[in-house]
Amino acid sequence: MINRRHIRIKVMQSVYALLQSKSDNLKNEEYFLYTSIEKMYDLYVLMLRLLVEVKNMEKKHIEISRKKYLATSQDLNPNFKFINNEIFKLLDESVSLNNYLDDNKLNYWSLDNEYVHEILKLIKESNSYASYMKSDKHSFDEDRNFVVAMFKDVVAPNEKLAEYFEDKTISWVDDIPFVNTWIVKTLNQLKPKQAFQLGNLYKDDDDKKFVVDLFRKVVLNHKEFEKEIENKTPNWDTDRIAEIDMILIKMAISEFLKFPSIPTSVTINEYIEIAKDYSSEKSSFFINGVIDKILKDFTASKRLNKIGRGLM
Repeated sequence: MINRRHIRIKVMQSVYALLQSKSDNLKNEEYFLYTSIEKMYDLYVLMLRLLVEVKNMEKKHIEISRKKYLATSQDLNPNFKFINNEIFKLLDESVSLNNYLDDNKLNYWSLDNEYVHEILKLIKESNSYASYMKSDKHSFDEDRNFVVAMFKDVVAPNEKLAEYFEDKTISWVDDIPFVNTWIVKTLNQLKPKQAFQLGNLYKDDDDKKFVVDLFRKVVLNHKEFEKEIENKTPNWDTDRIAEIDMILIKMAISEFLKFPSIPTSVTINEYIEIAKDYSSEKSSFFINGVIDKILKDFTASKRLNKIGRGLM
């Protein structure tokens, strides 16, 4: 499921897009924001299905080799360990996974199976594949550990695959690292003889509501928040502050003032970490300094209104 940090990243991107376009159509941008998050779920499902397609392609190769006119002993007596992997079986037989693919017409791998071929080739050239196929062990844990290693070493870092996804949906370029982590977590949670069920995209309704609430509160108050920033950066004109840095600071101010249940420490840590990934090297230090000044001012003037968990 999507976590709040990635929700913040998605909101940051939508606020940036709206301010750059100078549009005042909030409803339209909110629709694209939610769609972007839903498309990330498509990416997650596609990557899980890719593992099944790799297994299916190897199964076809084995069947073709066994039917060759001059089949070798190895062709006639292949090692079935890879295609019998229990993780592949759980994913292949998942009703919810297959229904999602059918309902959303995600037939990418049948249309572009050269990427399946590329991944299978790299897997079979890997050391983890050689070790796995030589092993006499047959356990669910071994199958899972192999698939996790295969995903981490071959699938996740594959640049051709990343370029393919980016061509399909531009927002996926920022989603790939998060989805890769999500896939590994999913694989590690699989259990023997327990059907795989796709989880929810959001943890709960509060997280889904947080998406649009944060977006609206930043956009509708961004001019007001800009004045708060000006007072805390006397040596900087606002037009000299990087656009993304400004948006991240405004988002932090919004959480300070408009989200009473979010602890200030959580807000500060989240935006510093996002700045490390999406802005310049010095941005995280700059943002930390500005946010700290703003928080001290809000605390002294008793403008904070934190309740419940937000008081932590």
